[in-house]
Amino acid sequence: MSHISFSELKCWNDCAFKHKLMYIDRLKVFKGNEYTAFGKALHEVCEHGIKDPSIKLDEYFLDCFEKEIDDLSDVELRQDLIESMLDQGTRLALKGLPALKDEFGNFKVISTEEQLKEKIEFFESFDFKGFIDLVIQTEDGKYHIIDWKTCSWGWDARKKADPMITYQLTLYKHFFAQKHNIDPKDIETYFALLKRTAKNNIVEIFRVTSGSKKTENALNLMNKALYNISNGFHIKNRLACRKDYGCEFYKTDHCQ
Repeated sequence: MSHISFSELKCWNDCAFKHKLMYIDRLKVFKGNEYTAFGKALHEVCEHGIKDPSIKLDEYFLDCFEKEIDDLSDVELRQDLIESMLDQGTRLALKGLPALKDEFGNFKVISTEEQLKEKIEFFESFDFKGFIDLVIQTEDGKYHIIDWKTCSWGWDARKKADPMITYQLTLYKHFFAQKHNIDPKDIETYFALLKRTAKNNIVEIFRVTSGSKKTENALNLMNKALYNISNGFHIKNRLACRKDYGCEFYKTDHCQ
């Protein structure tokens, strides 16, 4: 393994043994469901819609969602949930880009799905790897990193402040600045929540701040993970060994 992504870091933080199963042994149990199909389809809409204004976003969502569902032909899915998602997705598809204009005013698109593959200090044999959903630049010269997230009704204050969620943008900001030699003070980061079941404010854009201390904490966690992974330390987090925790390996042959 020569790189680490935020998803891998989060997995390792949850359970180092689960990380071993997923990213070293390459085992995969979870294939996806209605929610992952919905999220992928809307990400596709947001990515291509901002690059090509001629796209009919609601129709494009339906095409993308149908493809994602077709790819799950061997997974048992709820048809009633899929039907409700068709209406919810077409509504959200038309709201994402106007929400950006309301939040940022006039802006220039710098990149969509920009790949990061940057050297990590102290672990130069590893790269940090990630894909930034959207980078725009406003008239004041600032760069804005935006990550689209689909959810049901939204996030509460606790989730919005959870380090193992916000560190994603902290690390994106750090390595984007490193890649382009930009002062981090000129970069701001945001989550854009696409809320499937909300009645109002169905697209919520909120800023995630990352000062030097938070960046240091995120990098220290990543260095700790890389040290343990490099040395073959894969200790189970027994507190995560619960069905309600969402581990796909819970009580399987891979993890008794």
